[in-house]
Amino acid sequence: MSLQNTIQGGLKDAMKAKDSVKTGAIRILIGEFQRQPEKELSDEQVIQIIKKLIKSEKELLAASGESDTGYITVLEGYLPAQASEEDIRAWIAGNIDFSEFNNKMQAMRPIMTHFGSSVDGNIVKKILQEM
Repeated sequence: MSLQNTIQGGLKDAMKAKDSVKTGAIRILIGEFQRQPEKELSDEQVIQIIKKLIKSEKELLAASGESDTGYITVLEGYLPAQASEEDIRAWIAGNIDFSEFNNKMQAMRPIMTHFGSSVDGNIVKKILQEM
């Protein structure tokens, strides 16, 4: 089952459970799906939409000084498990030869290609700067 179908099924469950926060978050997410030119989205596209919504919400909360209302938590629940910093460091140590790059930041591409959506680019950047 695709992530898009899982989310749409989650709307029914949230409505049955009378969970207004989860229902609202999923409705916003489904609305974003409907704005896309394709009807069926790949899991990667769905993940990008979720990350965009989370980033937008965090910026709004930071600007207004309010606390999280649970919206971000609901959306993050649909993201794949994120790789830990230890996992990223271990993979870099075993697979990246920094002598092949002019600077450390050029190693971002193979790292991001390997981990895909299970890692945040800002975390990889921070790890590379610390090395």
